[in-house]
Amino acid sequence: MDDVEITDVNDDDWPQMEKAPIKNQDLSFLSRSAGDLLSDYGWYLLAVTVLVYLLIQHLSKRRSSPHLQTPPDAALVARKQEAMEAARRRMQEELDAKAAVYREKQKQQEQEKRRQKIEIWENVQQGKSCIGVTKPPQSNEEASSSTAVLKPKTDKKPLRSADYNPLTGQGGGSCSWRPGRRGPSAGG
Repeated sequence: MDDVEITDVNDDDWPQMEKAPIKNQDLSFLSRSAGDLLSDYGWYLLAVTVLVYLLIQHLSKRRSSPHLQTPPDAALVARKQEAMEAARRRMQEELDAKAAVYREKQKQQEQEKRRQKIEIWENVQQGKSCIGVTKPPQSNEEASSSTAVLKPKTDKKPLRSADYNPLTGQGGGSCSWRPGRRGPSAGG
């Protein structure tokens, strides 16, 4: 290693190379670098783009929402409230009228029961039988509905014949299950 001699070379002695003009002055280097960028960060860029789009859509909806626009007319709101109050009053009056009719009917029924109890008590005091006491009168509608309920319906058909037995396979029509043959199949 001692025989190696290191010397400095002066750069000024070297012939100067003239810079040649760039041969490809198109943008192919840009497309190559853009392709590298997309291959490395493409999914991230796609996700960021979608998020920005959704954010813009959300903000535009919020800006154009109806509750942020001009407030409704006070007179219109007052008319709507008055109409609602009038409808509520009407409904309440109807309900009160129905309740009054119901209370009146309940009072009449209580008076009728009281009268019947008094009648039974008087009959017992006189020694008469309390079994034969008159029953409360029924209206024509109630009488007709009660007699209709008491009548049994005789025009019903039975669902199956009397001799039907599901275990025998008879009486079911042409559909009956038969077990297959025993033994190997007759194929060839």
